[in-house]
Amino acid sequence: MTNSSAPSSRRNRTVNLTVTAALAAIIIVMTFTPIGYLNIGIVEITFLTIPVAIGAIVCGPACGATLGAVFGVTSFMQCLGIGRPSPFGMALFSINPLSTALLCFVPRILMGLLAGLIFKAFKKKNGTVSYALTALSTGVLNTLFFVGILITCFSTESLTGLQLGENIRQIIAALITGNSVIEWAVCLVVGLAVSKALNAVIKTRR
Repeated sequence: MTNSSAPSSRRNRTVNLTVTAALAAIIIVMTFTPIGYLNIGIVEITFLTIPVAIGAIVCGPACGATLGAVFGVTSFMQCLGIGRPSPFGMALFSINPLSTALLCFVPRILMGLLAGLIFKAFKKKNGTVSYALTALSTGVLNTLFFVGILITCFSTESLTGLQLGENIRQIIAALITGNSVIEWAVCLVVGLAVSKALNAVIKTRR
């Protein structure tokens, strides 16, 4: 039994590494092309949560966290003006580089990790619901963690200077708007469809 399970375990690891690498490459491509972000006002809509959601569903929490870290790296590069610069990120970096780094990495890594754990918790109860819940929660968690760390690490005065509002309530309202709902909806629809199809293909090869 041990001998028969070893090749299967190796195959699973190989598949997970391959999927993770492919999704990481997609994140990088999306970051530096127009398909990764949609700029509406000062706050950007990001679609990079989609590959993270797919990886978390198909390969688990570790993959989700890894892809979240890749997302974080590309976000921090944009704050440095590399690739497709983020005016908002560059403004934050000019205020506090260390807090900007935390803002880029922590929400994305936690988002991917928790998305994988959510899928593991619900996948045996209802297949389609677990896919939908995980895909949706990936986008929602990204927004909530981002806003929470932004408010924690940056003073209200510095955020007011970025024209987000004059108090915490206005700042939160500026960050969680219809833009966020669009981001969540796209992550839900695309993440659900792609991850379910990809899982079906992978199961036939494992």
